[in-house]
Amino acid sequence: MVGYGIQSMLKDGHKHLSGLDEAVLKNIGAGRELSAITRTSLGPNGMNKMVINHLDKLFITNDAATIVNELEVQHPAAKLLVLAARAQQEEIGDGANLTISFAGELLEKAEELIRMGLHPSEIIIGYTKAINKTLEILDDLVEKGSENMDVRNREEVVLRMKSAVASKQFGQEDVLCPLVADACIQVCPQNPGNFNVDNVRVAKLVGGGLHNSSVVRGMVLKNDAVGSIKKVEKVKVAVFAGGVDTSATETKGTVLIHSAEQLENYAKTEEAKVEELIKSVADSGAKVIVSGAAVGDMALHFCERYKLMVLKVSSKFELRRFCRTTGAIALLKLSRPNVDELGYADYVSVEEIGGARVTVVKNEEGGNSVATVVLRGSTDSILDDLERAVDDGVNTYKSMCRDSRIIPGAAATEIELAKRLKEFSLKETG
Repeated sequence: MVGYGIQSMLKDGHKHLSGLDEAVLKNIGAGRELSAITRTSLGPNGMNKMVINHLDKLFITNDAATIVNELEVQHPAAKLLVLAARAQQEEIGDGANLTISFAGELLEKAEELIRMGLHPSEIIIGYTKAINKTLEILDDLVEKGSENMDVRNREEVVLRMKSAVASKQFGQEDVLCPLVADACIQVCPQNPGNFNVDNVRVAKLVGGGLHNSSVVRGMVLKNDAVGSIKKVEKVKVAVFAGGVDTSATETKGTVLIHSAEQLENYAKTEEAKVEELIKSVADSGAKVIVSGAAVGDMALHFCERYKLMVLKVSSKFELRRFCRTTGAIALLKLSRPNVDELGYADYVSVEEIGGARVTVVKNEEGGNSVATVVLRGSTDSILDDLERAVDDGVNTYKSMCRDSRIIPGAAATEIELAKRLKEFSLKETG
């Protein structure tokens, strides 16, 4: 039997939901379910959730953005809320939970109105009026004098960052905020509006406690130096993205060797070639070689001979940040770098922090563009949660640089808005 109407247009096995009970209320129900999950994690005393994602990785957190990202939400209407939370997290860096809880609450109120017989579009018009009015009222509630703020003043920064960090790590904010504030102020550019969140890095090292955490001006790489040289100061740095190794030639050829001398010389020419390359790098003034891929044994031998420190950075993002820290340019193949392609570091050294060997690259004179917060904690999940708190702090700093106006906290603003909106709604007709 040939389908008719909408069935002739869609493929077999489709579902077509319409009307109030099937479509609208089901979608509202899904949104409310999602907001009920995250609601109990709202605020500093919110409960932690345990989420195990599809890769069996365990998350224990009260950060709503992480929770909704790891729950693989299938329902399309609930997915909209997840996207809203994600947008909030990327734009402001905090408040994802409020976004979801508030949306769920609005949906719940809308459901009652729909059951009373209002049309969804009428409800939307009402909500739109309310939001426009809210934005008007908000401007009245701003604390006076808060619009001009010195973003390089540590006390002011800590004061404003506290609430964002406390909502993730309640009770730890007095330790965390100064760390985050120091890191942000160090990398704040001349025009604070250009502050880049990516310039504050986090290095998580298991062991110790939060009070062992510190801020490093520069980068902390979570691996040891290759080779025996572990510490250098005031050095030039050469960065090779492709790795430090002998490259095999493209063409294949057969070599006929007639005598023992030829065999000896054949092996020597390869050595001589590698030595020549490494020597040319050493002659350019570089004392540290950073490799983006493997470091060959023979190359390493000559690096030791010419007293070069060798670091291996496997992630290409880390390599870019390293270049940003030192001002170096990553070269594709092993060759003699020009003077302007070399970077500079005040101090490169391998240090042991809590049993883990890390390489600290400091660059305090050459205009510091990257700062690292070294976090310590007893387990991985605690460290992950601390990292989210730091992330919120850094994002708060970014918003501060753009617009430093503040309004009263602890829901005082929200209650005042509710009161004024109620007065406003009584005057409206319809």
